[in-house]
Amino acid sequence: MAGVWAQWDHVTKVDPDKPLHNGDTYAGIADTGTDAIIIGGTTNVTEARVQPILDALASATIPIFVEPTYRPSSSHTEALSGYLLPIVLNASDTMWITGAHHELVRSSNLEWDYVHPEAYIVLNPTSSVATLTQADCDLDIDDVVAYAELAEQVLGQEIVYLEYSGTLGDPAVVAATRNALSSAQLFYGGGIHDYDSAYEMASVADTVVVGDVLHEAGVEAVEATVRGTRDAKHES
Repeated sequence: MAGVWAQWDHVTKVDPDKPLHNGDTYAGIADTGTDAIIIGGTTNVTEARVQPILDALASATIPIFVEPTYRPSSSHTEALSGYLLPIVLNASDTMWITGAHHELVRSSNLEWDYVHPEAYIVLNPTSSVATLTQADCDLDIDDVVAYAELAEQVLGQEIVYLEYSGTLGDPAVVAATRNALSSAQLFYGGGIHDYDSAYEMASVADTVVVGDVLHEAGVEAVEATVRGTRDAKHES
């Protein structure tokens, strides 16, 4: 399963702590054209909340990953492709660099073929994830690029994730980060809510991740971001 994300242009992130938009279903998300689904969030991501979503996605044919903040059980449902384990490189609280990960490894019987790390760089200081991890978001473009190079060249990360979490980031920062990477996949998340914002960020990132728009505007809005992403990739 390693490297499957190299085929992802568009990913939809489902927050188990947030309801879906009017009448939407989890199965409907898989029909938007998105390349993969990630189940994850900052708060209340528990197995009890995640499992019903996996059950609802049992017939989905696209990859489904979970970003766990809980100790996964040893069983895997058919819908689950694996786990993506965030490492927040610019966290001031080392719990989110190695601490929580150490406890997860110590207390779980992980099947390593199903576990893949993501090197997060959190860039919105007002976001809940920045607050939780005490992330240092006072970074200029050189700082961000250096974190990305550190992730790839020193830590051997295959995924670098720029997380603007709720706000649209600076395309110049995203483009410079992607240009600095040799083989790692650059994920971008934050503020993508329509065709135009998806097009803009898909032009400078390898993979765009949409999340809030799913819960706030629904699957039709997600479909618009898929179209924007596809058009940007087609024209690049």
